[in-house]
Amino acid sequence: MSTTLAPPADSQTGGLTGFVLETVDTLGAPGVGLMSFLEVVFPPIPSEVVLPLAGYQVQQGRIGLVAVVLFSVGGAFLGSLVLYWLGKVVGLQRAARITDRIPLMDASDVTKSAEWFHRHEGAAVFTGRFVPGVRSLISLPAGAAGMGLLKFSLLTVLGSGLWNGLLIGLGMALGTQYELVESYGHYLDYAFYAAIAAVLVWAVARRVRSRRRERVG
Repeated sequence: MSTTLAPPADSQTGGLTGFVLETVDTLGAPGVGLMSFLEVVFPPIPSEVVLPLAGYQVQQGRIGLVAVVLFSVGGAFLGSLVLYWLGKVVGLQRAARITDRIPLMDASDVTKSAEWFHRHEGAAVFTGRFVPGVRSLISLPAGAAGMGLLKFSLLTVLGSGLWNGLLIGLGMALGTQYELVESYGHYLDYAFYAAIAAVLVWAVARRVRSRRRERVG
């Protein structure tokens, strides 16, 4: 008879991993949905961090698998829907100007997503769910181009469901050994913080180059 290995009572998992585990443990599946929504609209915490840890909580018996999948996909869909309607209501150019005011984002990101969308359309909406950053931005040109809401919704739910299911499954596979998850969490924290630093440097450098080009032009 198999038993679920629960974390030792005196174990402390800190950093980003500890924050996500505590949030999911406190709010349950709705907390996963909330972070999935925020990841699409604002990208504060990537799904590559949240969902494997949510899968770990599923394996530990703290939350249900069906609820986690449904809330994660629902949160991602609602976030995508917000940006779809933003693109539909204000248009791509105004959406790009709004994006340009958001830290770590640039109007050129929207332009590149729009070019990708116009080349691949439906396929871009589906496969965009697997790409960090594109997950949200691809919704803007889809809305601005007038893609049907039913088609957009179906492709978004299918893409998000497949991606989220894979990440949750990864977390469940790791969930039988707490020590492994703890070590994984430390490395994940280091990689995440290094990625943040790299993105900050890249975003500042890109913004400086853009302002210089504007002054020269």
